[in-house]
Amino acid sequence: MSSPETTPEFKIVDLFAGPGGLDMAAHVLGVPATGVEWDDNACQTRAAAGLATVKGDVRLLDPGHFDANVLAGGPPCQTFTVAGKGAGRQALDQVLDFAKRMAKGEDVRGELDALEDERTGLVLEPLRWALTALADGAPGYETIVLEQVPAVLPVWQEYKRILEERGYSAECAVLHTEEFGVPQTRRRAILIARKRPTDSVLSDVVEFPKPTHRRFRKGVTQDAHGTGLQPWVTMGKALKDVRTPYEVVSNYGTGGDPAARGRRGHDEPAFTVTGKVSRNWLERPDIPLDPKNKERFGLPQSGVLQTFPANYPWSGSDQAQQIGNAIPPRLGIHVLAAALRRGSEDIQMALKQLDRWKPQAVPTVYSVDEWKQKVASDEQAPATVGA
Repeated sequence: MSSPETTPEFKIVDLFAGPGGLDMAAHVLGVPATGVEWDDNACQTRAAAGLATVKGDVRLLDPGHFDANVLAGGPPCQTFTVAGKGAGRQALDQVLDFAKRMAKGEDVRGELDALEDERTGLVLEPLRWALTALADGAPGYETIVLEQVPAVLPVWQEYKRILEERGYSAECAVLHTEEFGVPQTRRRAILIARKRPTDSVLSDVVEFPKPTHRRFRKGVTQDAHGTGLQPWVTMGKALKDVRTPYEVVSNYGTGGDPAARGRRGHDEPAFTVTGKVSRNWLERPDIPLDPKNKERFGLPQSGVLQTFPANYPWSGSDQAQQIGNAIPPRLGIHVLAAALRRGSEDIQMALKQLDRWKPQAVPTVYSVDEWKQKVASDEQAPATVGA
């Protein structure tokens, strides 16, 4: 993989790493990252992209298995998302109670596994990792970065309270992706926590990334605000291989009415890219709609709307779901840069690296057992003389 000089002071372990949105951001920022992911299809994509991967359940691993000082993760969001059945939203109070009990030292893993949808409890796995890394007076992770759908913000707020009691400064907020140059309207709940220096009682203030682009508002033109920010990025600008003009018709109905489907023009950002993105279709003013052969975005084009490179090697099956589940790498760059105190020059260089990225697959996928054996072997290996 073509990459900038790596930054040795940070190493990331990325839980629920998916097809690689955050890891791509880390890569172009020059920060080593190893992702933990159990979905076979996402692991095939990661392997094709050359991303370091441990294939397996995060519940079977812990911080001792990784040489990392940054914890990142995007737990499964299906039970929390508005589009889903909402098991996570219904269990929110229960999840918050579990978090409080974990902070008191209780082992609640058995109860989490017994929830109606086990994915709901996975949102607390990063907390287990963070607390385990602090056990027995250990210093813990220097930085923690987590993302999920907006409905999970109360959970991140509880994380914030727990981490601040343990020497972290933390902030959480909902970010709009189009405000960071993503050609799509998407909202993500983000938590950033940073360990305060042990020799200082002063708060190590966590600052969120500042928007670089305007927020999209339907019916408002791009030049309507004198904010000094760049205009939002349109589908037409991002997808240079798709002829304009066109209008995208959403698979979802507005206000719960299946017939009232949302519409966006090529001069607007895309709707939120979900695992059902391939169900959206295009309508053109100069071509009659053929109901049996509707024009749709291809999977690589859907990936571009998520700001993955056009040549990203999507592999395995359920590729639309992989794309929809991922954090946009461009948003990841801004969030990681803020968390790791990287400046605007680093961000601009990373964005250029993302545009120029080319896949170079290497055999980097380990099973959980293989990874544990590797860790044990590395620990037992004698130090090299003169190293």
